Amino acid sequence: MSNLRTYVALALVLLFVLLAVFASFVAPRDPFKGGADALLSPGNKGFVLGSDHLGRDILSELIFGARVSLAVGISAALSASILGIIVGSLAGFFGGWVDGILMRLSEFFQTLPRFVLALVIVAFFGGGVFKVIVVLAILSWPQIARLVRAQILSLRESTFVEAARLSGMGSLRIIVREILPNALAPVIVTGSLDVASAILLEASLSFFGLGDANLVSWGGMLNVAQPYLRQAWWMAVFPGIAISLIVLSFNVLGDALNDALNPRLQESA
Repeated sequence: MSNLRTYVALALVLLFVLLAVFASFVAPRDPFKGGADALLSPGNKGFVLGSDHLGRDILSELIFGARVSLAVGISAALSASILGIIVGSLAGFFGGWVDGILMRLSEFFQTLPRFVLALVIVAFFGGGVFKVIVVLAILSWPQIARLVRAQILSLRESTFVEAARLSGMGSLRIIVREILPNALAPVIVTGSLDVASAILLEASLSFFGLGDANLVSWGGMLNVAQPYLRQAWWMAVFPGIAISLIVLSFNVLGDALNDALNPRLQESA
């Protein structure tokens, strides 16, 4: 059953990625182009998932919205992982005052409410995909940093690290070539979960009207759908389902990666 769940999640992620990449060819209509066919229920006049209050095709909006959600989610998680790996590596390998300063900094960021702070920052500096990615990356790196630090603390006194030191290898090369390859498994798992978290945060910001108005996003679709919940349920239901499916899929993949890469789970199996 777990394998089936993993395969379904992987298939859904690949489907959304393909839709995002080939949106211009797959979408039946221009997602920004409205018309007289407003608030049509699903299946009417060729609108498979219905139309919104401006006559725009919901299916086309969903397909193009996948671009924003996946771009923000993957880019924010990747940026946070890179920053967290750098900070965690320096803190874990050098220890002392370097570790103290960097870990106090990470603790400070961890105490901040991510969504509220992201809401305030984006509201103050303005929306836009790049700004949202930067904000989410800055708010998401501490978990990765502490995870990498813990891994490096357990590995830095290993015999292969001592052998690298005795061979004259510098600290940076030891971290990059000897320690990090053995410490990346939990980072990969956490990064996949961070993708889902970033997608949710982006959708939440867009729901509050703080997304990029020039791009279609699932959260923005939910924002537009609020006044029409009684008249046109499909305006909110379909983007809500899309968000739920992609977030759930990344969480399932994260669990599967943890099962595959965690040596303790493999030993117990």
